Amino acid sequence: MKTQIITTGQNSHTLLVFTVLLTCLLALSACGPASATATPAPTLAPGSTTLAPTTPPDAGFQELIPIAQTFVDQLVQGDFAAAGSRFTAAMTSAMPTAKLKDTWQQLLLQTGAFQKQLGTQTLELKGYKIVLVTCQFEKAVIDVQVTFDAQNRIGGLFFKPGQASLPTLQAYAAPAYVKSASFTEREVTVGSGTWALPGTLTLPEGPGPFPAVVLVHGSGPNDRDETIGPNQLFRDLAWGLASQSIAVLRYDKRTLVHKAQFTPEIIARLTLKEETIDDALLAAQLLRQTPGIDPKHVFVLGHSLGATAAPRIGQQDPALAGLIVMAGMTIPFEDEILRQIIYLNSLTGTPSAAQRADVETLKTQVARVKDPALSEQTPATDLPLGITPAYWLDLRGYQPAELAKSLTMPILVLQGERDYQVTPELDYKGWQTALSGKANATLKLYPGLNHLFISGTGQPNPQEYNSVGHVSPVVIEDIAKWVKQN
Repeated sequence: MKTQIITTGQNSHTLLVFTVLLTCLLALSACGPASATATPAPTLAPGSTTLAPTTPPDAGFQELIPIAQTFVDQLVQGDFAAAGSRFTAAMTSAMPTAKLKDTWQQLLLQTGAFQKQLGTQTLELKGYKIVLVTCQFEKAVIDVQVTFDAQNRIGGLFFKPGQASLPTLQAYAAPAYVKSASFTEREVTVGSGTWALPGTLTLPEGPGPFPAVVLVHGSGPNDRDETIGPNQLFRDLAWGLASQSIAVLRYDKRTLVHKAQFTPEIIARLTLKEETIDDALLAAQLLRQTPGIDPKHVFVLGHSLGATAAPRIGQQDPALAGLIVMAGMTIPFEDEILRQIIYLNSLTGTPSAAQRADVETLKTQVARVKDPALSEQTPATDLPLGITPAYWLDLRGYQPAELAKSLTMPILVLQGERDYQVTPELDYKGWQTALSGKANATLKLYPGLNHLFISGTGQPNPQEYNSVGHVSPVVIEDIAKWVKQN
């Protein structure tokens, strides 16, 4: 049997347009809490979007609110040295002035120009005081979450869509293909010790044993549902597949659950292995040991960065029944970042002088990643998104599609035609070229679907990620059929 390359018909679903802060490319990227939270800071519960405000603010907050507001003003004015002057030592190390500047500029690329501050909320949790400064940008409402230590120094910084931007996030409505009476869910723990992760096992009703799928996240500190705006890609997959008698394990990502443990020293050594691969392997092992699961039919499904890592996961766990690659990269990660930034700049028309300058800076940083002289001593501030050299060195020479070509397990590669983050023209073509003629490979391209495998129309853009939608039923059906056949 030869490689199957299938194109489906246009899906009829449409998307409403809503703006959301683009998911960070990595937990180490500038807007991710793993890099920005240098001292231990309180975490949100999985799937939660708000922190209950303290009412009224105590005397300590009365002092901190104007500090947080001034901090935002300094970011707006471009005075990043002054903004960072209140950072703790650990925060300064994790986010020096250059990285703070890059963080803010990347935010503006995705949300448009800053317009005004709308108000503040406060809370105290685990000994830390937090001020949320809600800001109106041209295309979104963003909460600038500023965490203070006992000395009123800034030890944490996190940008997240404001509550006004997420009216439906907590009101998840299951898509029509979900049959809620056909499965149950229970809490599980992936791994043990320092990096143990909470997760959810979705188990079909009946005696089993059932085939099972591990869901592996994309970039950034994702929760178990891979929540992006009001969309929950992994919950759609889990409930949709469980409705077709396939068990699914999903879990909160290490960089979300344990972000307080990501000290500058740990971040400096972090690679794709620690961020993604190790926990996926543990999750597959857990499924094999779970009653009701067929241990010979455990699959790994990766999305975006998780899909890019899937061949490595398969290489390290040859007992897997197969790999499902949803929007996996095949071009170098640094080139993907540069291409995305250029594309996002083009959405506003002719790029501004500042945007062009930022692109030239990024090109220089990309060149440093490719430079044979790159070493662990290269400053992270000289590299794209401030990602540490250890991460880039680990990815050097990694060709996901070529590694997949060497594997004998079944592989399913899925790609949305409207995906501007991982593109059909470059990335999907890479899978096609490498896997052409491979009897164990099936490839499928979906017209009308974006990076989240949600249907849409028009020019792809990050605003549509905040439209309420669901993974296409065709995708659910295709995955379920393939899993049962393998």
